[in-house]
Amino acid sequence: MSRESLEWLNANTLIGFTEKRGTAWHYRASMQGEKPNHYSGPIPVDDVKRRLFGWEALSKPIYVEDPRGGLAEVPGRQAILRSDNGHVMGIFSDSYEPHPYVEWLINTISRLLDADLSIGSAGLLKGGAVAWVSVEVPENVVTPEGVEFRPHLFGATSFDGSLATTFKRAVTNIVCDNTMAAGLAERGQQVKIKHSRHSKIRLAEAREALHIVYALADEFSAAVRDLCRVEISGREWQAFLDAQVPMPRQRGRSRTIAENKRDTLAKLWNHDLRVTPWRGTAWGVVQAVNTFTHHEQNVRGAERAERNMLRAVTGGIDELDQGTLCTLSKVLGRPLTL
Repeated sequence: MSRESLEWLNANTLIGFTEKRGTAWHYRASMQGEKPNHYSGPIPVDDVKRRLFGWEALSKPIYVEDPRGGLAEVPGRQAILRSDNGHVMGIFSDSYEPHPYVEWLINTISRLLDADLSIGSAGLLKGGAVAWVSVEVPENVVTPEGVEFRPHLFGATSFDGSLATTFKRAVTNIVCDNTMAAGLAERGQQVKIKHSRHSKIRLAEAREALHIVYALADEFSAAVRDLCRVEISGREWQAFLDAQVPMPRQRGRSRTIAENKRDTLAKLWNHDLRVTPWRGTAWGVVQAVNTFTHHEQNVRGAERAERNMLRAVTGGIDELDQGTLCTLSKVLGRPLTL
């Protein structure tokens, strides 16, 4: 199967609470099927099961051509494939234990969370080899600084070996439909379960480690407040650009790429409504880099749609936002205390 595209995301993701968040950045009306993948309110659990997870991941033996004729089974190996179309999602040793999506995402999350939390998004990537379900509160949170966001809990797993079953906190920034790190200064708390025999999730430990979703709203709001209080002068913004995107001395492709990136970041900083309300603050710096990476950065070897979704699911967003703050701290010569 080909890499994810806009067509794939419009057919294999479900987006809820559009009355609160608007349509997803990848929404295209012309690519919707008979039933749109956007919901004004929460996504019904049965729709996730039927529209996304209505197939099984099967474990099958692997055979190779025997030079003497016929086929020979490969000992100690298994292939994981989709029951509906035969797509091979991964090849593993016999010790690999698949985590079925309905059991590990839908059923586990429903046991983890309170009744007033609902599914806000769900989807498949990599031909179905990666899946996520996100649960959210019904209402957006708006900070006094004008930052509107939705706290949520991601549950994600894979059948290609790229991702342990993971439950982690994250934030969707409404103004740009970007996923942002929950912890900002520190890695967002998460629970990971390997795909091994006898693997299981201990719900009490997961609940304690994740603090669920409600505490996240207060923590993220406090982080935004602190970052908005850190003033960034024009000179400090230029110093940040120098540190974030060093300019090669010799002319050539690398210098051209750096110049284009710096120009785009400058346009976001000075003219883009997703950034300009917080220009001149540390939060504006985080917002500029996050928006650039989600919507402007050139992508090699992967569709931007796939890259953004995978970054949100696998933790790349944490590294992105924390890396921005780390660079800014070095420029300012002091740690950003959040």
